[in-house]
Amino acid sequence: MDDFDRKILREIQNDAALSLAELSARVGLSASPCWKRIQRLEREGVIRRRVTLLDADACGFGLTVFVGVRAREHTPEWLERFASAVSAMPEVLEFYRMGGDIDYLLKVVAPDVRSYDEFYKRLIKAAPLSEVTSRFAMEAIKSTTVLPV
Repeated sequence: MDDFDRKILREIQNDAALSLAELSARVGLSASPCWKRIQRLEREGVIRRRVTLLDADACGFGLTVFVGVRAREHTPEWLERFASAVSAMPEVLEFYRMGGDIDYLLKVVAPDVRSYDEFYKRLIKAAPLSEVTSRFAMEAIKSTTVLPV
């Protein structure tokens, strides 16, 4: 990855809807080489996909909850069952296997506490769990998808 690739990535992380002409001008390349670089970065998996970011509050999801889970079991079968169930839950925006005092961390959005409680009841049915801890976000001070390339 060279400086032009990094410039392209910085620009499209901030606005993936830029026209090829605008992007090319911003990074200092003509359109054809710029497009070829984008295609290569996609083929190599550097650019995974292009999405539109929505405002959670404006869409009615004003509650963000970070859920720590301790597993009751540590078998491949348990993990498959749990990971499959959690991955299918649309409220779960992020899902990580952790090192440290919790086994899994989920970032969950919901319209309100009642909706979160309904999610919680589905979560604890997904697989046998040892402990579930919910931490409610009061304010998002920084939230970004931009990597510092």
